[in-house]
Amino acid sequence: MNMFDRITFAQNIMGGRACIRGMRITVSLLVNLVANGLSTPEILKEYPDLEAGDIKQALAYAAALANDEFHPFAPTAA
Repeated sequence: MNMFDRITFAQNIMGGRACIRGMRITVSLLVNLVANGLSTPEILKEYPDLEAGDIKQALAYAAALANDEFHPFAPTAA
């Protein structure tokens, strides 16, 4: 099983952004809802097509992206 099997990308859905199971519900929307204090039951009430696992996986996906390291190039001495 794919670690992020609920996260989908399709150019014709939300411009290819990370979405939940092909729906027009983006990972970023779910992360923002949680960041603004909504609980899983509150989100599921507003978006009845979602499942609790969708929210959990969206957060795990965002955490995996945030875990990536970025090392900018430093100018070298001449």
